[in-house]
Amino acid sequence: MTRNTAPDKPLFVTQPQLPPLDEFLPMLRQIWQSRQLTNGGPFHERFEHALCDYLGVPHVALFANATLALVTALQALRIGGEVITTPYSFVATSHALLWNGIKPVFVDIDPVTMNLDPAKIEAAITPQTTAIMPVHCYGQPCDVEAIGRIADTYNLRVIYDAAHAFAVSTDRGSILNHGDLSVLSFHATKVFNTFEGGAIICQDAKTKQRIDQLKNFGFVDEVTVVAPGINGKMSEFNAALGLLQLQHVDAALAAREQVALRYRSELAEIPGIACLPPGSAEGRNNAYFPIRVLPSYPLGRDELYERLRQAGIHTRRYFYPLISSFPMYRGLPSAAPGLLPVAELAARQVLCLPMYAELGRDDQQRVIDVLRRPL
Repeated sequence: MTRNTAPDKPLFVTQPQLPPLDEFLPMLRQIWQSRQLTNGGPFHERFEHALCDYLGVPHVALFANATLALVTALQALRIGGEVITTPYSFVATSHALLWNGIKPVFVDIDPVTMNLDPAKIEAAITPQTTAIMPVHCYGQPCDVEAIGRIADTYNLRVIYDAAHAFAVSTDRGSILNHGDLSVLSFHATKVFNTFEGGAIICQDAKTKQRIDQLKNFGFVDEVTVVAPGINGKMSEFNAALGLLQLQHVDAALAAREQVALRYRSELAEIPGIACLPPGSAEGRNNAYFPIRVLPSYPLGRDELYERLRQAGIHTRRYFYPLISSFPMYRGLPSAAPGLLPVAELAARQVLCLPMYAELGRDDQQRVIDVLRRPL
C-alpha cells in the first residue's frame, strides 16, 4: 500500500551552492562604484585568469550561458555539414547545432559511462561530417583518446560539451584540455555556478580572440565588425560571484563526495538498484547521482519517480526523453530508436537522486528509506 506521509520539507534533485552573502556585498559595492556592468570589466578579467589557474587550462572565454557558448564554439571553428553527437544529453547540445544550420547525426552511447560510444562513431562518418560533439555525461570523462584518434584519422574537429565536467580530471590532467574546444556551464544547477553563465576552454590565444569577437557581435574595435556574432558576454555581477565561488568550490566538492560515498554504501544492498561507476576518486566532481532502476526492482523507474514525489523528494529522469525523440529531430535517419538501443534503455532506467553539497544526512536518509521500502 502506498504511504502518503507528509514530508518535513521538499527535497530537490539539486540545490544551488552560494557563498556567504556578506562576502559578496563588498564586490557589489565595487560594481556600484565603478558603474562598469559588462564588456570585460575588472571582475570579468580576474575571473577568467582565476579559472585558468584553478582548472589548469590555457585560455577561458566567459559567456552569459553555456548554450550561447556552444553556438559560438561551432561558429569559431566554422563548423558546418554534419556533426556526430549523442542523443543522451540535454537538448541544448543538439539545439546549438540546429542554430548553426548543422545536421546532427546521433550515435549510441556506451552502456557503462553513458557517453558517446567511440566504437559507433566511424560507421556514422560521411563526406559531410565535419566534427564530433561528445558530452562528458554526469561529469564522467569520455574516452577522449579514442575519440581523438578517430578525429585525427578523418580530419574532424572535436567540441566537448563539458557542461557537467567542471574540475574533472584524469591522470593526464584536466579533461577540459582535450578536443579543439570544451564548453562549461555555470548554470544554477551545476557543481559550480555563477547564477547563469558558461565558458569556452581553448588552447591558443588566436582562437580565444576570435571567440571574444564572436560573443561581442563580431566587433574587433569600435568601427570594425568581422563576423555575425552574438551578445554572449558575461556580466560583472556573474563574474564577481564566480570569482567568490572559486574560494568555496573545493569544500563543496568534498561535501558532494561524502554524499556520493554514502549513497553508494547504502544502495549497494538494494536489489534492482544499480549505481553508475564512480570514476576516478581524484578527478570526479559528483555532478549528479544517477542510478539505474532494473527490472528486478519492485517498481518501474517511472513508478519510483512518482513514489519519491509523493514523499516530497523530487528526482529527475535525466535524460528522458532522448533528444532524438523530440519533433525537430525524430525525422533524422540517425534518430531511429532501433539504432540507439543503449540510449533508449538508459532513458527508461536512469533516475538522478538529490545531490548537492548541503544535503544533510537526515534528508539523504529520507531518499534511501524510500528506495529500501518503496511499497
